[in-house]
Amino acid sequence: MRKIRIAQIGTSHNSHGTAIWNSLKKQSDIFEIYGYAMPENEKEKFPNHMEEFKGYPELTVDEIMQNPEIEAVAIETEEIYLTKYALLAAEHKKHIHMEKPGGIVLSDFEKLIETVKKNKTVLHTGYMYRYNPYISNLIDRVKAGELGEIISVEAHMSGYHSAEIRSWLKNFPSGIMFFLGCHLIDLILQIQGIPERIIPLNKSTGLENIGSIDFGMTVFEYKNGVSFAKTTDIERGGFLRRQLVVTGTKGVVEVKPLEENVNYPAERTHFKENFDTTWDKKIEKCLTEVFDRYDNMIAGFASYVRGDKENPWDYDYELELYKIILKCCGTNVHE
Repeated sequence: MRKIRIAQIGTSHNSHGTAIWNSLKKQSDIFEIYGYAMPENEKEKFPNHMEEFKGYPELTVDEIMQNPEIEAVAIETEEIYLTKYALLAAEHKKHIHMEKPGGIVLSDFEKLIETVKKNKTVLHTGYMYRYNPYISNLIDRVKAGELGEIISVEAHMSGYHSAEIRSWLKNFPSGIMFFLGCHLIDLILQIQGIPERIIPLNKSTGLENIGSIDFGMTVFEYKNGVSFAKTTDIERGGFLRRQLVVTGTKGVVEVKPLEENVNYPAERTHFKENFDTTWDKKIEKCLTEVFDRYDNMIAGFASYVRGDKENPWDYDYELELYKIILKCCGTNVHE
């Protein structure tokens, strides 16, 4: 199997940059790492992350872009810089793995999509639940009609974050909905498609007078039902209450918690499935095998770069998802 020649640009404190880098290192049978660049003062901002990069060449962004041997780039900067560096990589015809959901400027993201589409290079985004084995299989089963016609999707993703992180959320439109809610929007869109109407209900709790949008709620109206995404960063114990409920005319599935840390990044998922019409039938909770979401994600990216598989999340889907995320954040998007 041919190794993918790759470099990483950036890391961050609140997202998955270090986890992706460690997965690249771990999967040395798939990737040949050429080095990394830290263009946005990451070394000064995140000194405790730098130990992970020791022993690998530190490069400039230009050195990465100008090296024809480097065919792929992992873009793992803070969110506000993501599209900036992804677009640069696209213009140099590199295959791209990019942290979700992209920067905050729609026109830049549109140009990114236009460029990768023209060059026919891979654009792969880091929506982690796409690589949760159970959720991935569930979406396939939904599309095959196993749950019947879908009436609603209830998606929750909350946690309890420090005052520092809640202040950091001010960098994004509607804060927590952009940062974490994007994962839920991706799931709803994959399961139900484009909604007829989007109603954002994002708020600031005012906790500690920080003022960021730390309570995210969006309602999605479909022809035969209503779905919602809810995300907060002020919910104690919220990580283990992250859940997905998919209600169809033939059955209901509840996934809760979406992921339970076993020995991070190793995780497993809890779920219940009910295809019975009995009012009070007891349904036992099931557990998946332990998995590493980042290993699955990065191995998937490599298979798209090699051409072994076709990326199921194509250019048009990624652009539509990004636009819907902005709408869920209350940002006007002009088609």
